[in-house]
Amino acid sequence: MEDYFSGKKLYGDDFSLNKITEWYKQEEEGYSKLESRELELLDKGIYLYEHINKVHGYKYLDKSKTYKNVLGIGSATGHEFLPILDRIENLYILEPSDKLQGQKIKDKKINYVKPEVNGDLIFEDNFFDLVTSFGVLHHIPNVSHVMKEIHRAMNNDGVFMLREPIVSMGDWRYPRYGLTKNERGLPIKYLKKNIKVLNFKTISENYCFTLSSFFSRFTQKFLSKPIYAYKAYVLFDKYLSYCLKWNIKYHTENKFKRVYPQSVFLILKKS
Repeated sequence: MEDYFSGKKLYGDDFSLNKITEWYKQEEEGYSKLESRELELLDKGIYLYEHINKVHGYKYLDKSKTYKNVLGIGSATGHEFLPILDRIENLYILEPSDKLQGQKIKDKKINYVKPEVNGDLIFEDNFFDLVTSFGVLHHIPNVSHVMKEIHRAMNNDGVFMLREPIVSMGDWRYPRYGLTKNERGLPIKYLKKNIKVLNFKTISENYCFTLSSFFSRFTQKFLSKPIYAYKAYVLFDKYLSYCLKWNIKYHTENKFKRVYPQSVFLILKKS
């Protein structure tokens, strides 16, 4: 396991189909079954990552562009698309959970598709103008294959917006509070290697969630939402994460040494 905890390899990326199938069954409704404040608020129509997605993601998109076909990987009810909803013609969401699906977001119909267990996308080549994965790929075993499929299904000049944890999230061999059975972060070197292999062009690379769990616990008694849902904190965290990105480690058991960004937000373009 040393290669996995060091970040040299990604656990699950080389699994057989049988192991992938077992993983899929465990994760299919894993997130929907968690007792989380995030899901409670989402049921009330409150999406916590609006400002994170705007500050690190949507601001880099061409404001005059209309997107014919857009794909959200694990986007549940589709709230993440609200900032650009009026510029989307056809919205597709790849969602394993039946419990997290809605019918439409505002007046926009959502076309839901169940993921293939092996990670293949059922869409034709060069179909999507925009693809998002906000905290979802790290729930998937064979990430490199899924990224390859995303690249295939994107049209030339298509954009892939990716926000994922880049730390282990603890020892996944044992139960972890507030996490699904198999999720683990994606090592930043692993991500960058895949980006290079697929010939994605990096438009933007920002880091986030430095000490956000600590600040959230500290402020939860007097804030109605977790602190990372507020724009002022997102801007502060962006600066803090930039200053501490040099200190990133994929895995450490010592919580006092986790003073570095926990996630990366990438804007990639198919060239």
